[in-house]
Amino acid sequence: MSVRPKKHLGQHFLNDENIARKIADTLSYDSLDKVLEIGSGMGVLTRFLLQKNTDLYTIEIDTESVLYLEKHFPELQGKIIAADFLNYNLSEFFGNHQVAIIGNFPYHISTQIVFKALEFRHHIVAFAGMFQKEVAQRICEKPGSKAYGILSVLVQAYYHTEYLFTVSEKVFTPPPKVQSGVIRLTRKENYSLDCDEKLFFTVVKTAFNQRRKTLRNSLKSFLNNPKLKEDSIFDLRPEQLSFQDFIQLTQKISADAI
Repeated sequence: MSVRPKKHLGQHFLNDENIARKIADTLSYDSLDKVLEIGSGMGVLTRFLLQKNTDLYTIEIDTESVLYLEKHFPELQGKIIAADFLNYNLSEFFGNHQVAIIGNFPYHISTQIVFKALEFRHHIVAFAGMFQKEVAQRICEKPGSKAYGILSVLVQAYYHTEYLFTVSEKVFTPPPKVQSGVIRLTRKENYSLDCDEKLFFTVVKTAFNQRRKTLRNSLKSFLNNPKLKEDSIFDLRPEQLSFQDFIQLTQKISADAI
């Protein structure tokens, strides 16, 4: 029995066990209560995760893959969640546990997976896996480049980011048209920001939605005080600001609103 890759699910099954082993080795499992693998497919990564001393669960949207996993991985009995990660109530899974997420993420929803994980950053201490190379690089990118954007700032505010290695398109069935990149995110010890975090998200997204404009123009709806508009930080464009700068920017806007 094998699983037919489904285009509408963005399935490209990894068929290189050495790569799967390397991805499994990206996490440190000692301090984890649980590990959640997203999109196990036919279990090439699952097999190596099961060798770790960890409480492994998997979430899989594809019914055919779920049946395959149930047949070939009896040790996962009761730990296979047949659901869409993006629509699943993760609070039910996490409880009070500290969890890591890992997987070979479908390219077409990988950014959404990251944003969903950020919502549950209080539970997710580590996040590792394979993305389209361009997305992996964007997450880890530093200020000053065209690739640097919303995803870069929001992830780096809460996690240390590491681009680990590139994966050829030739090790997948069917092969995608792009290369992949494996990254590791490790939650910072102090991951509560010194600002209004909801406003921080809004400021970052608003600034980058008009990234060619200076902050004075893109954030003008936030600027009520003429003196605040004179601050030199508003002469800059969003890609010039680090996540620390955006925290300071949020503080300035928040103070002005009081």
